[in-house]
Amino acid sequence: MENQLGLLRIRIIRGINLAIRDFRSSDPYVIVRMGRQKLRTRVVKKNVNPEWNDDLTLCIAEPILPIKLQVYDKDTFSRDDKMGYAELDIVPFINAVRTKRVKNIPDGTIITKIIPSRQNCYSEESCIVYENGKVVQNVFLRLRNVECGEIELRLHWIDIPGSKCL
Repeated sequence: MENQLGLLRIRIIRGINLAIRDFRSSDPYVIVRMGRQKLRTRVVKKNVNPEWNDDLTLCIAEPILPIKLQVYDKDTFSRDDKMGYAELDIVPFINAVRTKRVKNIPDGTIITKIIPSRQNCYSEESCIVYENGKVVQNVFLRLRNVECGEIELRLHWIDIPGSKCL
């Protein structure tokens, strides 16, 4: 617990144009992993454009590990089908949280812009901003190892009283 930095709330908002794995649709859900932590969304039945709006919370500690997201199609009588994966490096987000502690930055200020590249899963530019006194980031991630699909997320930081100061 001595390396605890805080909590990262991830809102898994929706999937966009996910792959079809059943007859005409899929029953998708998302598994989020970071180190030994593993969380999952609920299953949305028969939908390749699901809206989860599920809030998942990860404990962030040093060293800062990437977040891995895996999308699956829920099956009843067989193993769940893979529908792609994405990885999210949260170091820029943590650095923005650290910057906020050093400087008094007004709401609406863009701290960092992340540009899509072959090295990341971003499908469009993403900005880390200060909004209502919190560090937040809206993210669209392109799924890998699949014919199509994206996931929309929203990240926001939660301080833990008594945790290691960023």
